Amino acid sequence: MADGPNPHPGPEAGLRPQLSARQMAMLAVGGSIGTGLLLGAGAAVQIAGPAVIVSYLIAALLAWIVTNALGEMASVHPAAGSFGVYADLYLHPWAGFVVRYAYWFSVSIAVAAEMVAAATYVHFWFPRVPGTLLVVLFAAALLYLNLRAVGQYAEAEYWFAMVKVVTILAFIVIGTSLLLGGRVAPQYTGAGGFLPNGPGSPMLAVSFALFSFLGIEFVAISSAEARSPSDIPRATRLAFALLAFIYVGATAVLVGVMPWNRAGVTQSPFVTVFQVVGLPAASSLMNLVVLTAALSGANANLYAGARMLFSLARAGYAPRAAGKLNASGSPAAALAASAGWTAVAVALEHYAPESAFVYILGASLFGGMLAWCMALAAHVRFRRALSPAQVAALPMRMPGGSLLSAAGLAGIVACVVSMGWSPQSRITVETGGPLLLLLTLGYVLLRRRRITIGP
Repeated sequence: MADGPNPHPGPEAGLRPQLSARQMAMLAVGGSIGTGLLLGAGAAVQIAGPAVIVSYLIAALLAWIVTNALGEMASVHPAAGSFGVYADLYLHPWAGFVVRYAYWFSVSIAVAAEMVAAATYVHFWFPRVPGTLLVVLFAAALLYLNLRAVGQYAEAEYWFAMVKVVTILAFIVIGTSLLLGGRVAPQYTGAGGFLPNGPGSPMLAVSFALFSFLGIEFVAISSAEARSPSDIPRATRLAFALLAFIYVGATAVLVGVMPWNRAGVTQSPFVTVFQVVGLPAASSLMNLVVLTAALSGANANLYAGARMLFSLARAGYAPRAAGKLNASGSPAAALAASAGWTAVAVALEHYAPESAFVYILGASLFGGMLAWCMALAAHVRFRRALSPAQVAALPMRMPGGSLLSAAGLAGIVACVVSMGWSPQSRITVETGGPLLLLLTLGYVLLRRRRITIGP
């Protein structure tokens, strides 16, 4: 394992190249698979019914386009700022600033949400322990992990994420055997048929399915710390293959083993399936799994948030301290600032009106979609800047090139716009405009001071 500084020159130099392909892939898986899937069906199932399988297939296709576009650019420009750096290089400095700050906000809020959820799961066994104390303990533990050498951190996250991957794979295998063996009557056409809410419902649910794949971009974020350039394409393909199989497979089993209108309303479908096969203490086991899943998600998102803030600092758009590395090669100040959002989220959840916290979560989701859109727009310009010979020499090539990226961009924009017609997701669209305006004002104010606040 290499211990020296990253050999790639540039503003983000100094990070340690210690991550293997499997570690990078599981970092993305850990950041993508949150507790929502493990707790039961989400809003997508309620909108589309059994046809949510189609929604996830469409979302997987769009995520595949984003994954390949980012993987191609990361193989040429390994950078912790990832799509933010690419937007800066190929679109405009404003784009690089806005998308990095929006994404940092997005993943930092995700850290907070997962740690608050983790405290709730601990109450299953220890109901009298104060939730705030648990969140503080979790934050301290995750900061300790993230402040260590990135190779050691990634190995811990690898096994964290493996717990939920194995659980979901077991769910898929057991659920499929129950359906094929006749122990559970298939529910694909029950409770109103395959399309209970109309033929257009799968398209309306795509945006929710897309959110499930957020985190796939972690491979590109970790590319600056890849052990070797060849690990980046391998990690990209492995992360997508795992997530696509997990999401499409788990969704197909979920709406098969229980009526779609009960998903997310009664107990977790994971508990249901494990109880059917006679697994003892299914509820306790699944509580342990979702606790591990929450901590894994928080751990991965904290890594991504810290690297994004580190990238902003090295670009001159965040305080100088956030761009400094400790002896282990970790951005300590950026980690502390990213974890600090947990205190804000906990305070808002307890003392602010419920609507305020909902708006913050909506803006967080918008930040993730903005990152994907900027990544695809940057890839279109990236490809146009290359000659045919340069394209042929790319370490990783995206099928379809800039045309497929443009089509993917149009598809994601259409999904985001469609969210304005859904009561469950309208808040995400409504918060997007104010967030962009606020960040644009920040860009205008900071660009003149950029040289004075950089490292």
